[in-house]
Amino acid sequence: MTDQTHRPDYPPKTPPPPKRPVESPRPEADTTVATRPRMRAAIGNRRAANWALENAPWTPAKAGRHVLGQLDAWRYWPVPALADRLTQVTELLTRTALADGGRRVSLHLADQDQQALVMVLSHAPGADVTSEELLRDVAELGASSCGADTATDGRRLWAVIDL
Repeated sequence: MTDQTHRPDYPPKTPPPPKRPVESPRPEADTTVATRPRMRAAIGNRRAANWALENAPWTPAKAGRHVLGQLDAWRYWPVPALADRLTQVTELLTRTALADGGRRVSLHLADQDQQALVMVLSHAPGADVTSEELLRDVAELGASSCGADTATDGRRLWAVIDL
């Protein structure tokens, strides 16, 4: 008989695979509601103009003059009744944005397909939600479409008016 010494198994055995695949730890339940940030206003592929206006008593009238002057430069010559409605809509949107208490407002104007977009941004955080009454008033002044939204950077008010 030969003298045999005890030798471990060669090559060494590999461990058996795990019964379940390894998982990463599961996240804790999140009870907050996911919200999307407000979409940025983008006016593209059309003529546009904008003005930064201070918070002053004469600002709404000045905003109305800016809008009519720019439409005149773009060769829109609205009849007097339409010019009055454009001025009234612009002044109403501007007064509402100024009431939010910011130091300034931004007035934006764009045109496309014989329509004008008038948009006013208040830049005042913590603005109140816009009332349905304001939107009704804007619609009664002749806006074919209007709206408002509020975010952390202020309120955005807009109206589309047929030229």
